[in-house]
Amino acid sequence: MSIAQIAQGAVPAVARRAAKHDWLSLAALTVLAVIAVLALFGTVLAPHDPYELYTGPVNGVAGAAHLFGTDDLGRDIFSRALVGAQASVFAPVVVVVLSTVFGVTLALTGAWFGGWVSGVIARIVDLIFAIPGLVVAVLAVALFGKGLMAPVVALSIAYIPVVARLSQTAAARELGKPYMAALRVQGVSSAAICFRHLVPALVPIVAAQMAIGFGYAMLDLAAISFLGLGQQPPAPDWGSMIAAGQAGIIAGAPEQSVFPAILVVVTVLAVGIVGAKVTAWAEEKDR
Repeated sequence: MSIAQIAQGAVPAVARRAAKHDWLSLAALTVLAVIAVLALFGTVLAPHDPYELYTGPVNGVAGAAHLFGTDDLGRDIFSRALVGAQASVFAPVVVVVLSTVFGVTLALTGAWFGGWVSGVIARIVDLIFAIPGLVVAVLAVALFGKGLMAPVVALSIAYIPVVARLSQTAAARELGKPYMAALRVQGVSSAAICFRHLVPALVPIVAAQMAIGFGYAMLDLAAISFLGLGQQPPAPDWGSMIAAGQAGIIAGAPEQSVFPAILVVVTVLAVGIVGAKVTAWAEEKDR
């Protein structure tokens, strides 16, 4: 399976089309840079205390005093969105990093040794892959309690098979190339071949998968928080803010749900565009 085929199954069509235009890719990178700054410095940039009640009217509309309006307890939605960016952005990053580290390690081990080692790893990967990540996360919350820790660990495990399968296929293909055989003939050590040649060759593919995986992790964690199983009140994150604002939508005050939802969609779309661009570059490099 080519990198393009993998991307077609993982990246929304709009992101793939947008990635063909360099200016949109640049815009996506800019959006991600802004989101990263908000996640890092949101607590400093917040104009109001995100936990202070009745800083403005209940379900107040967006305006100069409150850029995103106020929620059902009179708290500033913009400040809560800034502070909530930390959990909403960094939790998916942790999921992607952990799943990538373990997935690539399993892939390299299976591709390098082959035989029964590869078979055992394949069976383990198939077992994990059989259970949807969101189900694993909900089960983890049921066992270990509400909060972000259990879902993050569960999703990190659930995402390992995707990374492992993709990386092992790419690693096996790379190991089969003539220059690898030439390196062995020259007496280059296995460690040098692995870390100086094989791992760098996998970087573009793994980077593309990390970008795609981040979008899925953010959506899954937002869904978990939306269900009330993730970040617990009064600590904000985008998923729980969307859930808390449902009553306001019916009452004609959708700001509490709409603005965090826009942040989630924009972030995932921007990551998808960047991931599609990296995927296209990796495929072109692989030819």
